[in-house]
Parts: sequence; C-alpha cells; structure tokens
Amino acid sequence: MADEPGPDDGLTEPPVLAPDKDVVPPTPVDADGAPEAGEDALGLGAGPDVAREQRREADEREEDDRGYNDLSRVHQLVNNNFYGVVDASGAAFGFDGVSSPGLAPGTIEPEETIRALRFYVPPQPCFDEALGKLREDALVVLTGEGNCGRGAGSLALLREILGKEARLRSLSPANALAELAVSRDLKPGQGYVILDYVGELHVEAVQTYAIGRLSEELRRKGSYLVITAGGTTHRRLALRDHCVTWRAPDPLELFERCRGLLPHAGLAPDTEQELRKRVSEQRRPADVVAAAVVLSREGTEKALDTLRDRCREVVQELFRKQPSSDDLIPLAALAFLEGIPERTFEKECAALAAHVRNWEQSGGTPVAESDDETRTALSGAVAQQSRARWKERAMGLVTIEHRPGPDRNAGRSERRLVFTEPRVREFVIAELHDLYGYELWYPLRQWLGELALLGDLDTRTEVARSVALLARHALVDVDENMLKAWSEGLTNQRVTAALALHFMCDIDHLAPQALNIALSWTDNRGPGRAVTAAMALTGRLGSLYRLEALNWLCFLTQRGERIAFSAYRSLVLLLQTAEQDPERVLFILRYVRTVIAKAAQGSRERSIALRIAVQFLEAARLEAPEPVTAGLLRTVPDSARHLGFLWADVLRSGNRSRAVSALCRTLVQLRDDPSVTGAVRELGEAMRHAMNGRQWAALCHHLSIALKHPDYAIPGARELAQVLLGSLRGRPLADSRRSASLVSTPPFPSVQGGRSK
Repeated sequence: MADEPGPDDGLTEPPVLAPDKDVVPPTPVDADGAPEAGEDALGLGAGPDVAREQRREADEREEDDRGYNDLSRVHQLVNNNFYGVVDASGAAFGFDGVSSPGLAPGTIEPEETIRALRFYVPPQPCFDEALGKLREDALVVLTGEGNCGRGAGSLALLREILGKEARLRSLSPANALAELAVSRDLKPGQGYVILDYVGELHVEAVQTYAIGRLSEELRRKGSYLVITAGGTTHRRLALRDHCVTWRAPDPLELFERCRGLLPHAGLAPDTEQELRKRVSEQRRPADVVAAAVVLSREGTEKALDTLRDRCREVVQELFRKQPSSDDLIPLAALAFLEGIPERTFEKECAALAAHVRNWEQSGGTPVAESDDETRTALSGAVAQQSRARWKERAMGLVTIEHRPGPDRNAGRSERRLVFTEPRVREFVIAELHDLYGYELWYPLRQWLGELALLGDLDTRTEVARSVALLARHALVDVDENMLKAWSEGLTNQRVTAALALHFMCDIDHLAPQALNIALSWTDNRGPGRAVTAAMALTGRLGSLYRLEALNWLCFLTQRGERIAFSAYRSLVLLLQTAEQDPERVLFILRYVRTVIAKAAQGSRERSIALRIAVQFLEAARLEAPEPVTAGLLRTVPDSARHLGFLWADVLRSGNRSRAVSALCRTLVQLRDDPSVTGAVRELGEAMRHAMNGRQWAALCHHLSIALKHPDYAIPGARELAQVLLGSLRGRPLADSRRSASLVSTPPFPSVQGGRSK
C-alpha cells in the first residue's frame, strides 16, 4: 500500500530542472486553458517566420490534444479492470494474478508479508548465503532468472531479521538506489526492498563508494535493504560484491508444504505418482502453489490439468507441425490483433501477407512453405472460402464472438475473432519468438509500425497490448525497434507507445522496465518523446508508481510550453482515472496541497501548483459530462477536506473567477443528491478554515452573483450553496453574518455572472 504525502510529511520534491533555453514559463491562459488572445497569438504584426512557427505550435497542440482524447477513451474502457475486486487468497509466490506485495512503492503491511509467505520454503544454500550477507553488510542483491521467487525471498530475508510484525517499505525500481545512496533520511530499524531493480537513468549515479557508504549508514541505523534484479546485475561493479544468485525452491518440497497447510483428501498411489512427477517438472514456484491450491479445492483431475497446461500443449503441438504460411500469417496477425472486428482483421491480415510477400520477393528467406491446397490464398482468390478454411484449421484455438463496438451499442455488435482462452495469445507470441527469426519478424515489425501509424484506436490498442506480451520475451527488441521509434513519431504512434507501457504494467516484472523506459524519454530526448512520457505516466503506470508519476509530471511542467501543457493534461488524467480508487484520489489531492504549501509565495513553483489545482477543479469526469469534483464528493467523501483546501488556495490567487465557476458547476451537479449534503458541508468547513474573514466574505459575495447566472440559477443549487456557506453557524456572530446570506450583497463586476472570461 502506497504512503500518502501530506503538508508535514517531508514529501519528496519534484526533480529540479537546471535553467536552460528550453525552460520558459507557461503561457498565460484564459478560463478555457487556451493562450490569451492578443496580436501575437493571432499572428498579427509578426513576421512570416514567427507566424509559421505559431501555426506549427498550434498544429502540434491540436495533435497532442487528439492523442490525449484517445488515451482518455482507452482508460475509460479499461478502467474497471484496474480497480475491480480481486480475490487475494492465493497470492503466495505471485499465484492467482495478484500483484506481488511491494510492486507498488510504499509500505508493505505485516499482513501482506504473511499472506505472501504462507507456503514459503527457503531455497538452499542461496537463502543462508543471502542472509549472511544481509546480516554483515545490511544490503544484499538477489539475482537470477525471473519467476524464481526472488520477491518472496526478499520479504522472507527481512522477516527473518526484523520479525514477523515488521512494516517493510518498498522503493521505486528506477533511480531509488541513487536517491537512497545520498539520503540522510534512512529510518532506524526499517526494512527496505527494491523489487526488479532496473538501474538508474544515469549509470554513473551509483558508484562503488556510494554503495559502501549506504551499507555503512544502514548498519549504523540497524536497517536493511534487499534488492532483486536480473542476472546482468552481477556485471555492475558497484553491486557485484553484494550479489547472491537466487534459485527456486525444490518443487516437491514446496508442494508437500502446501499440501500440509491446505485441506486435502488421500490420493491413490498411481495418481499421486503422476502428480509428483508433474510437479517435479515445474520451474516456477507460483505454478506449484497453483497446483496445490487447485488440488485442495477441485480435486486431482483439475490439478493434473493445471500441471499439464493443456492450453500451452495445444499451441506447441500446432507449431510442431510447422504450419504453412497460409495458416501462420493469420495466426500471427490474430496474436497481435485479437478481438478487433473481423472485417478489420481481414484487411490487416492481407496487409501482413503483402509485407511477407514483399520480403520474399526481395530475396528474403520464405517464412514458411505454402501447401498445395492453398497456394493461391495469398493471391486473393475469391473461391478459397478463407473464413471457412480458417475456422476449420484453427479449431480448438480460435472462436468467433459477437461484441458491440466502443459505443457499447448492442444493436450494432459484429463478429470478432478471439482465442478460446486468453492465455493462447501469450503462448502464440512466445512460440513465434522462439521458433521464427528475421524472415518473419522483419515483415512483422514493418506491419506493426504501419498499424501504429495508420490503425484506428481499437487496432492500435490491441497492437500495444500484444507488444507488451512480446516484451516478456524480447524486451530489448521491443524497446529498440518499436517503442523508441514510435515515441518520437506522429500522434498515433506516440499513443501506441504510451499504451504499450501501460499494458506492460499488467506483467509484474515488466512494470519497473516500463517505468524506466518512460523516464528515459524525459532525459534530453526531444519534446516528442517527453510528451509521450507524459502520456505514459497516466493510467496503470501512474497507479503503480504514483509518487514517481506525480514528481516527474510536475518536473515536466517546468519544461517548454508544449511539454508543460502535456504534463498538465496528464496530471488531470491521473485524477480522472483514479476516481474508483479512493486511496489514490486522496494521495493525488494531498500531493498538490503539499506542493502548494511548501512553495514560496509568488514563486514559479507555486504558480504551477495552483494551475494544476485549477485544472483539477475544472476537469470533467471521463464517464459522464459532469465535474470530476462532483463525482469525488459522491464516491470519495474524504476528498471534501482536500478539495476544500485546494479551492481556498485557488480562490486566494489570480484564478478566483475560475474557482467560483467550478464551484457553481459542482453545486449544480449535486443539487438533487441528498446523500452529498454532509460532504458539501465538510467542503465548506475546510474552505472556511483556510480563509480569513475578509476572504470568506468575498467568496459569499462572488458566489451569490455567480448563482444568478442562467447556467447556475437552477432550483436546488442555491440551497446546496447555503449548506456550503452556512456550515459554520456555530462560530462567532461576525463569522456567521458573513456567511448568512447569499443575496443581500451588491453585484461585483469582476465575476461577470459566474463565467470566467
């Protein structure tokens, strides 16, 4: 569970940007967030070069806006998948698809550690070796293959030293070691973990002497740090002496421990022998735990099916038969475009066939032989009945479903090709990577690049999802040959790259890599990649690494105008996508409050933070045309206090008119909902506590005028405003008089009927 920053929490400040010519203050904005109109803004009185540059910037802004609209649509469609209720009963060793404890930076509660280590078996001799290093140096690095139980091992080591009731702290896998090495804020007796460490943005940031100093400081304070990382970390000179190669525990020993802790019936000797044989072949502790849990819940046959993994066997059997190009190409296309409308799939499948044919005609090695029966399929022969042939040959792997489109109009559903099980897609991509070389992947990469550029949003979303699955097996290839090019391309490509990082976060060990890639795009890689990084830091990436996302987006608001505008859009999108996660909503609101509280009056940092607050208060929900503040007051009542302080800060700034308008829109939206009366009253309490008597009287005055405007003069809105402003009637008379009336104050011309001008 991530920690929540507050005004007194010692919040990590956003990275400080060194002054350079790329750093300019954000353009002043009007009520709608657009640059103020003037002669220069209209291109009047400027030379042709200036006018051309302004047109280019306007075009870039328009394209970036289109990209954010696409992102918002995708986040809206998949949002419920992120925040649905998950049964965590089988989370030990990462089983049941539950995110491993510590994946998201923050506090790991003792209950999470106990659940994760329920079936734990310490692998020997690596466990004792690592424990010895940790006791001696207060720091150890567990390296080795993925999915071998390194994460659980890190928790077990710290529990062994600090006890079962220790609250551990997980740190970010990107740049955390560099920050920790120079930090003076290490807490005594604290256990730290960095899971799936990916290194620093600048390799020279962590030197051998810094690691030595960190080890000394940890020992001095009685604290401990365990890092998990890939095998290549052995080559890092600064960490080499602290590495221990980790291995999975014996599968049979683990299986017997699980059976001892789970209810189970007796097994026939033959059945038990087969079961133990299958278990001994497993290499991932999570698979062993999964089989034991299934055996306890559903019996022997289901457990054997789990261990046999029929889904994987069917896919492997298909590829052992060396499918012809007429079967291979549609299968490869479906692996990257599952679930799109069949008509679109057939068009894109034909495009992939054309890329393959062009490769072969240029002298490349044929991908596969075409069989005699279907040799003319790639030539587009009408009589081939391609749909019937595809259905017949893909029996058991592919099926047809009728689904509505993104507009959710069930009356307009259409045929879509999907795999019979979700895991088939992953297995097909794995087989394509393992068995085929450049002769397939060159045309495939060309085709994927074309889809990222020209495909519709549904198509590009599936491309991003499949590229994330491919990154499991070929991360460097994905980064170097796809994401790097797309991240500085046109809007469609940049959105596809951002979504690929988004989907990589659904795979535990790839989430740190996704964060590292996104942050690398902010490091002097040009404005295009910086905008893509801002896009990527929304959604799942911003949910997992919430503090890092907020820090880096605030950093990007200090960059050039285009990058800054994108960063503001991303910050708003973070709040919009967090609506179903109350903890994250409060974290985001409190973060902005903290930045405002710590910034000096009149400073650029305070101006930026207030601008973020204004955009939060004015933002609309993703799922309905109403203010996001209205949705939060309904679903996250605890947000009222934080929103009240933000509103008070903005009302005391030069954005008072916009704040009053946003407050009116919120009250109008909530006017018919009696359940929010308490939240609105708390909102008023918070605002009043943050304002002096004169400021409070001014708010009553301005709100009174604004509510007379036709847009806001709706029955119920004034009554709710009375709840907001009359919430402190028990205070001294002077205060209550200021808030007693909404109508007795004379008009104030600057408000202009509640509309911001």
